[in-house]
Amino acid sequence: MRHLTVAALALCIALAGHSKTQDDREIYLADPTVCPADGIYYMSGTRPGQPAGFTVLESRDLVHWKYHEPDSMALRKGAGVFGKTGFWAPQYFRDGDRYILAYTADEQTAFACSGTVTGPYTGCSGSPIDSSAKNIDPFIFRDDDGRYYLYHVRFGNGNFIWVGELDIDSGHLVPGTLKKCLECTEDWEHTPAYRSDPIMEGPSVIKIDGIYYLFYSANHYMSPDYAVGYAWAESPCGPWHKNPDNPVIHRSIVGENGSGHGDLFKGPDGEYWYVYHVHNSDTRVHPRKTRMVPLSADKKNGIISFRADTARITIPVQQRQD
Repeated sequence: MRHLTVAALALCIALAGHSKTQDDREIYLADPTVCPADGIYYMSGTRPGQPAGFTVLESRDLVHWKYHEPDSMALRKGAGVFGKTGFWAPQYFRDGDRYILAYTADEQTAFACSGTVTGPYTGCSGSPIDSSAKNIDPFIFRDDDGRYYLYHVRFGNGNFIWVGELDIDSGHLVPGTLKKCLECTEDWEHTPAYRSDPIMEGPSVIKIDGIYYLFYSANHYMSPDYAVGYAWAESPCGPWHKNPDNPVIHRSIVGENGSGHGDLFKGPDGEYWYVYHVHNSDTRVHPRKTRMVPLSADKKNGIISFRADTARITIPVQQRQD
């Protein structure tokens, strides 16, 4: 598989002699997610512009992407879909013979369903998972015992990651199960580079050999220090222990500002990969660009240490479709 590093892309642009054309082929999805299915990788994220909703791109090599269908929309604002504005941070989740698209709209978490990963998705219930308070950035996790959990962000003197047991059939949280996962306690999680309340967001969870790993982003997304770390626990509800070597993705590691808020997935080599977004440039935040990086994994005393394999940072590009 061919990987384009940040430096390699710059070289390709220089050799091609037409930076505008090459730059336009980059993918501008923030809060990206990747879903592998039957040998194909499907990607979505927070998209700039209209129509409001989520597109779906597909690839076999993680580098070259195209719409599943021309200008493909997996979910579009309208009848049968919750939300009027602010369609952010989707996650594809396979549940038996259906796919659930968990997403944010109107600063609420909602679900939509389809028989295929590419959609179209329509509302499962037509209502948010918890209308009693604002909540964003959903991530559905199914444990080995068949229980479902919804990791998400709730507001209150900042943004923090919470978890609650999820009734997958009703699309609502099980009463009495909400629990805060993490707070900003480390210097890297709340730097002075951009003034804001403490922010933790973009949760993704995997389970390996009985240990749960919660990846999250910290700082405001407009900060150049927006970055990714992780914590581990022996229960899906914690208590969580932060990796002492956090952050694992940061501008000092991957070479671009605002690197964060993505998703974990298994690549074609069986490794875990992390897809994330970065700022448009050193001086502009929007539109944010999509990146991917494989994670090396070394186990010590039963706990895995993850590191970004920066030699293989991948810049996905969108192929032209006539």
